[in-house]
Amino acid sequence: MQKSTIITWLQNFTDTIEQNKDYLTELDAAIGDADHGINMERGFKKVIEKLPTVADKDIATILKTVSMTLISSVGGASGPLYGTFFLRASSAVAGKQELDAVNILELLKTGKDGIIARGKTQLGDKTMVDSLHPAIMAFEQAINDGVDIKNAVEKAVAAAEQGMKETIPMVAKKGRASYLGERSKGHQDPGATSIYLMLKSLQESLVDE
Repeated sequence: MQKSTIITWLQNFTDTIEQNKDYLTELDAAIGDADHGINMERGFKKVIEKLPTVADKDIATILKTVSMTLISSVGGASGPLYGTFFLRASSAVAGKQELDAVNILELLKTGKDGIIARGKTQLGDKTMVDSLHPAIMAFEQAINDGVDIKNAVEKAVAAAEQGMKETIPMVAKKGRASYLGERSKGHQDPGATSIYLMLKSLQESLVDE
């Protein structure tokens, strides 16, 4: 994966967030503060403004800039959690100008570990981890099977979508949604949804690589 693909991924994700802002906010209105879509759109618009200043830097610097921008500009839980994801991810690819499959796996794994540490969450808590974890497992299995990056990401996206849907019957154990207890059942988690959209945007960025 070339550095230019990372830039394209972030641009695609920003566009996808904008297109799905109302949907994410609607999901969040059912079990949260009704601000996930709004906050994500605000944060990634700021990211796009900053990208030209680091487009010639290494991938770690780009991801760290994403992190700092999100943490400083996004309210609610999504800013710190996505900010931590990209900050930890940057540490996994220090100095890299391009990424192979193993680098991408480490980026995703390290980012996920950051979310778990920051959110004090685990699989089954009805959070973004429930989409991200199965995606990483699917990606790792694919590359271990010798699948190329494009197809491995495709498998990761399918697993993320399944994980996202599986949050619907869960009872939330973290965040604002946890206050609802059993009433959080029957609602898809907005964080798991935006993770799916993030990985879907990555898949779309690989089409022309």
